[in-house]
Amino acid sequence: MKPFSFATTAQMLCEPGAALRLAGFCRERDARRVLLVTDPGITRLGMLDAILGGFAADGLVVEVFDQVQPDPAEKVVLEAVAQARRLGAELVVGFGGGSSMDVAKLVALLAHPECRQTLADIYGTGNARGQRLPLLQVPTTAGTGSEVTPIAIVTTGETTKLGVVSPLLLPDMAILDADLTLGLPAAVTAATGLDAMVHAIEAYTSKLKKNPLSDLLAREALSLLSANLDAVVRNGQDRNARQAMLLGACLAGQAFANAPVAAVHALAYPLGGCFHIPHGLSNALVLPHVMRFNAPVAAPLYAELAPLVLGHKLKPGNVEQLADQLIAELAAFSQRCGLPTRLRDVGVPESMLERLADDAMQQQRLLVNNPREVSHTHALAIYQAAY
Repeated sequence: MKPFSFATTAQMLCEPGAALRLAGFCRERDARRVLLVTDPGITRLGMLDAILGGFAADGLVVEVFDQVQPDPAEKVVLEAVAQARRLGAELVVGFGGGSSMDVAKLVALLAHPECRQTLADIYGTGNARGQRLPLLQVPTTAGTGSEVTPIAIVTTGETTKLGVVSPLLLPDMAILDADLTLGLPAAVTAATGLDAMVHAIEAYTSKLKKNPLSDLLAREALSLLSANLDAVVRNGQDRNARQAMLLGACLAGQAFANAPVAAVHALAYPLGGCFHIPHGLSNALVLPHVMRFNAPVAAPLYAELAPLVLGHKLKPGNVEQLADQLIAELAAFSQRCGLPTRLRDVGVPESMLERLADDAMQQQRLLVNNPREVSHTHALAIYQAAY
């Protein structure tokens, strides 16, 4: 067995309705002044109303920063940090999708009273130093797994992104409450669910840090996600299926936090950066094409995952045939869920494919984890296949 390390969020609570006790969880950590980081849609839908009432009842001061947009820019992070400092925040809550949780991680670090680093100082792996404020995460989508990962992604230019990777970003607690996801539209449910499935698949095939614990988590995640995704897309009020999706996304997050993602994400990021395509949909658009590219090397691992996704639909076959069935079924998920399946369907012009391949090759942090080496020629061919 190869040596490996494994780190994750210290505490997880998987329970419908648990978010209503958020104020109590903050009080247990001796926090009296709390900054809650979220997006405008959350406040507009009134999703915080009952939760904020709990803070008032417990005598805690809470302020809401609700200016997080998808693919958050540096400016948004710095505005949230400034509000936390003005408040004298003693704890930070991330409430929403991956973008809100990523911003909350950075606020918890940069708003600590003893922090002397800037955002620019901490980009990259292992550059964050010191301490952070206590951090609780409450996901409202079942996709990113950000509640259990030590990673935060920031948009640094018009189309460029940088990551902060540090164990300091691992939250203290993740609250998985299916009631917060019941109102998600079918398209968002589908895209975020496929995002989580990608996390599990890429963790299971990760070249450098794949390990027994990440494998166990990835397999269980993929089982939960594939068994429940169709159900939650058809009936968004299915609380049991919603809770299973949240847990599956969380387990996939634990897996890829320790066995990092690879070429699917590397090719998806430029789609988000250049065309603001939601991250989950970007992953879904390139997933089958990256898997076909990887199959000459990764087919044995794909074959191991095929029964988890196809169940009784799996037909006997050799390793290559089982891998092909898995890839076809994952592509079929997108079609069944009504998601676009071609780059042209989401407004990507063919003339941009070369630029996308250039940008994807800048994601070496991810590409080194891919089971098969990816060149610029390969990246362009994958985009062309997806077009």
